[in-house]
Amino acid sequence: MRHNLTFVLGGAASGKSLFAEQLVVSSEKSRKYVATSQVFDDEMKLKIRQHIAQRGADWTTIEAPFDLSPALAELTPDEACLIDCATMWLTNHLLAEHDLVHEQAALLEALKSSAGQIVIVSNEVGQGIVPENALARKFREAQGRLNIALAAQADLVVQVTAGLPMVLKGQLP
Repeated sequence: MRHNLTFVLGGAASGKSLFAEQLVVSSEKSRKYVATSQVFDDEMKLKIRQHIAQRGADWTTIEAPFDLSPALAELTPDEACLIDCATMWLTNHLLAEHDLVHEQAALLEALKSSAGQIVIVSNEVGQGIVPENALARKFREAQGRLNIALAAQADLVVQVTAGLPMVLKGQLP
């Protein structure tokens, strides 16, 4: 079964990125990786190096911490793309004080318009306690809204917990 948009979510260090990578590899298409993180410290540099080593050399990496539209517009039906992750993308926009409603709408349109197969990873942040500060509450609410919108648009939605996938919508290929 072919899925144009697959949404993979889970908690931090849940195995969601590895699962998403495996979905892209199993597509047997050319692989693109859209990295949304920004490197601010040595810990992040190390994490990125580990992710690159885990993926291997068969991936083309595109760094897009803010605007994903150009990368998604260039995808062809013969390409599979992993966006890792929506949480970092949202964080970038939130901290830059961009209009989150506008940015989310632009992302959803770019996903819908893309010809490629897309897997997008995101963190589930709504299962914990209510954060004590306003910025964290604003982030949690925005992430929840983004996750709801991505899940609604996706053909396949999978939650990963402890490395185990649970299909919430659709069927695994």
